[in-house]
Amino acid sequence: MKRGINNLKYLKAHRKNLRNNPTKAETMLWKALRKNQVEGRKFRRQHSISNYILDFYCPEEKLAVEVDGEVHYNMVNEQYDHKRKWFLEHCGIQLLRFENKQIFENLDIVLEAIKDRFRTK
Repeated sequence: MKRGINNLKYLKAHRKNLRNNPTKAETMLWKALRKNQVEGRKFRRQHSISNYILDFYCPEEKLAVEVDGEVHYNMVNEQYDHKRKWFLEHCGIQLLRFENKQIFENLDIVLEAIKDRFRTK
């Protein structure tokens, strides 16, 4: 990944605002990811790479996890998400997306899907 594109200063206030005002689904997933609870992997909340702020990011695995609510289900946001996915993949970052409903109803399955993306050591 290119140097100098992580947590750009001009996004700091926006990242902080997102961390301080998470959705219910983000809060639920964060409780399961924080403090290295998932196979000892460290996740960060609202980590930015270039102009994109990721809901959760595991630098060790180069894995981004996004939690999608209703706002993502329109043509404009779908195009933005596609462009973002392309950029992240070209930086060597895997991207997993989950709908809020999946977090609320099947958190264990979501966590297994995340673990399945970990590289074997």
